Amino acid sequence: MPYNIRIVGTYPPRKCGIGTFTRDLASALEHFTGEVGHIRVSAIDKDNLPYDIPVDLVINQYDPQSWNYAISDILARANESTNPTVVLLQHEYGLDPDKNGEDGQGTNFVEMAKAFHENGLTTLVYLHTVLDGPDNHQKETLQNLAKHSDGLVVTAESAIQILESNIYGIDRSKLKHIDHGIRMQHPSHYDRLAIKTEYGLQNRFLITTLGLLSTDKGIQYSIRAYGRFIEESCTESQIEKMVYLVAGQCHPDFVKADGGEEYRQYQAIISKALQDSKLRWCKIKELGTTDYQKYDIVFLDTFLDESTLLKLYGATNVMVLPYLNMYQISSGILADTLGSGRVVIATKFRCAVELIHSNKPCKAGLVIGRHARGILVDPGEPSVEQIAEALDYLVFNKHRRLMMEKQAHQRGYQMRWNNSAWALLQHIEFLKEGKEIITGRGIKFIREKTSVFQKKKSPNFPVNK
Repeated sequence: MPYNIRIVGTYPPRKCGIGTFTRDLASALEHFTGEVGHIRVSAIDKDNLPYDIPVDLVINQYDPQSWNYAISDILARANESTNPTVVLLQHEYGLDPDKNGEDGQGTNFVEMAKAFHENGLTTLVYLHTVLDGPDNHQKETLQNLAKHSDGLVVTAESAIQILESNIYGIDRSKLKHIDHGIRMQHPSHYDRLAIKTEYGLQNRFLITTLGLLSTDKGIQYSIRAYGRFIEESCTESQIEKMVYLVAGQCHPDFVKADGGEEYRQYQAIISKALQDSKLRWCKIKELGTTDYQKYDIVFLDTFLDESTLLKLYGATNVMVLPYLNMYQISSGILADTLGSGRVVIATKFRCAVELIHSNKPCKAGLVIGRHARGILVDPGEPSVEQIAEALDYLVFNKHRRLMMEKQAHQRGYQMRWNNSAWALLQHIEFLKEGKEIITGRGIKFIREKTSVFQKKKSPNFPVNK
């Protein structure tokens, strides 16, 4: 019998990385018509945005009653259906305010998980943030989500080590790693040239940073790194044949925070980085509307729609992700970069270490990925020199760069959304079978006599708890 899938999370048109993740997961699940009945989304909203199918329920993020209504509505629909319902909660602290509207302090996701789980709905929670040093509320939230659900799903295997450590103490049986899906396979060489021609970037080496911008994206350091690279490594004629494209708007929540004060400070930091680097730059709203030869850095100040985003992956020669949050366990931009067969220079945030360096320990300084899928650098100030060095290596070593593209694509191929969606469905089936195991097929023995074997501490058997 097919499952009805209910996803609770943000969803486009809300500009949010989790919204993109929810959309792509839903789209991938749709392909499995034998296993999936229908897919519906309960969209967490705060701006009264318009939504279309598969969204059939909107949750007002800052209205406690709206969360309560969503629980009742989802349970009612599940009871009316002949197909079993599976709920996928997309948890992020910032989407969970308390009753006073304080971000990150709520228990809405926990209350949802508890209600669904107690009513027999298979409930899984995708964790988009796992902290090494959580406060009491953050720690208890994840512990309670594990307690009141069928399990937690993470897109970085390293997050499992943290969740089952003494920090959280969550049982390993409650944890599942499923790759972050990717939307695009390797475009051909012709595709890259064709896209560059479409945007007026033909005969140019394209370095990019894509996605919503904010202080923790570290752009101020990649700007200085690019300035350092072209000053030390490139002639004037070579500089004219390359461009650094920073594409994407600042995150809407970031722009509005504290009356815009933090955003203004951020703009001042970016301006200083540009001035100190003595780089020529411009800001545009549409690609193909400027003479790239006149500028070192071009800011494409617009929200990247799906078509533009995918084309830019295809056109890119090197992606730079100078993120400052080393706890980040999920990155759609990084996943799609690998899936597109493109080389990335990234700071050592958790997701990058896993995908580029196979989760092996990283020494300080520049590290070329274990399977040569990309280059890792330290965050913040040290990244300036290290990104510049990495660019020097990739720009002037074409053969090595193209080999790294092939290695990146090989890993990305494993992460196609269809593969991730199928892994999820297999995990759901595994959980279902676990619930249906009949224990009465054999006699159940209760220990009544102390045994020498019971006292023996063998390393081959786990200790019964």
